[in-house]
Amino acid sequence: MGNRYAFLEKQYIGRDYVRICIRLVMAAFCFAAYVYERDRDNTQDLFLVVGFGIIGVSIALLFLIQYQTIIDHKRIIITGLWSAKKVEIDLNSIVSVRKDTYSNYLFNNPVYNLHRKGSIRFYSSGKDAIVLTDSDGFHYYIGTQRPNEMYLVIMTEMKSS
Repeated sequence: MGNRYAFLEKQYIGRDYVRICIRLVMAAFCFAAYVYERDRDNTQDLFLVVGFGIIGVSIALLFLIQYQTIIDHKRIIITGLWSAKKVEIDLNSIVSVRKDTYSNYLFNNPVYNLHRKGSIRFYSSGKDAIVLTDSDGFHYYIGTQRPNEMYLVIMTEMKSS
């Protein structure tokens, strides 16, 4: 038995390399402060606890799914964290599909279902996105780690009858 869906991708909130580096630098600062403050007073243990706390939270975030993209039966289904609203995009209403970069900025915040200036954005990490334009003129920016595969699957689903 093959795959259940034509395309399935999970975006994890803790796997953005820039954010991982920021958390590791903060933990390294805590460990360095712990070593430096060794002979001062009893507050040095707090730096050790905070450093290990940052590492622990960073490890937990590696396994936390921000959103999941499913393409099947001429629709795209994007589900988010716990109470986030499920978004369904009907491919019959899509006028154009293109691959693009998500943003020109170096740092991008993870977003789910962000309505901004005539576009709806979904992003977790990376720099690539698929841009869908529907008949109403809305642009859907869907961040992906596999833009070529997602583009081909969307085009195949739109052409199938």
